[in-house]
Amino acid sequence: MGAATAEARDGLRAELRANARRLYFSAETVDAFIGEAPLAQVRAVNSLMASELALREVHKRDRMMRRARFPQVKSFEGFDWGGVTMPEGYAPADLESLSFIAGAEGFVFHGGTGRGKTHLAIATGIAAVGRGVETRFFECASLAMMLDRASREGRLEERLRDISRAGLVVIDEFGYVPITVEGSRALFQVVSDCYERRSLIITTNIEFSKWGTVLGDDKLAAAMIDRIVHHNRLVEFGGASHRMENALMLGKGDAR
Repeated sequence: MGAATAEARDGLRAELRANARRLYFSAETVDAFIGEAPLAQVRAVNSLMASELALREVHKRDRMMRRARFPQVKSFEGFDWGGVTMPEGYAPADLESLSFIAGAEGFVFHGGTGRGKTHLAIATGIAAVGRGVETRFFECASLAMMLDRASREGRLEERLRDISRAGLVVIDEFGYVPITVEGSRALFQVVSDCYERRSLIITTNIEFSKWGTVLGDDKLAAAMIDRIVHHNRLVEFGGASHRMENALMLGKGDAR
């Protein structure tokens, strides 16, 4: 047997062992099979295992997407970064790489309506799911109401445990709708639980100085901001409204 053939055989057996470990086969069972089976059988069984693992990965991603509850599908592809100002030392590639998740860091996307904050937040979340990161996406007012209701029903800990399984939490449209005092306190629990444990992205058109008005409690707002700014960086969204530009383009198309 030539050196190349022996190398291919050893590589195939190593691959089978790796796949078998992922499928929780015992090392003894795998060694016994490899010791007795012809190379063609090893190749066929390895192909079977690889197919099963690939299918499981697809199903896993589908489940993660359902749990994340994104309102629509967005991606980084074609996103207009022209009006986006990243924090000092950061570039769009640093966000797209998702390297911030490993350090439980995050971002506050701040800017006017229609500038692309939600688009970028969804795109980041979907990219994270694609890398196997559990993600949860919430519209802020809906999250506050859900947690408030769960608290009254005695299920708040259950809801918080589900959120705590995520490596990335996205809270969209903070400040667009007033939040009750009870909802604000529950929202603070989510933010506090994310602190140094998981990454957090918040989109908002409200300056930090006005968060107390949104939450109905200046001290609660100050405590929340303190936790957010420690490990989260501000991304400013300026320029013209993408929604307005799209509407104008549609209008021009209709005029023609």
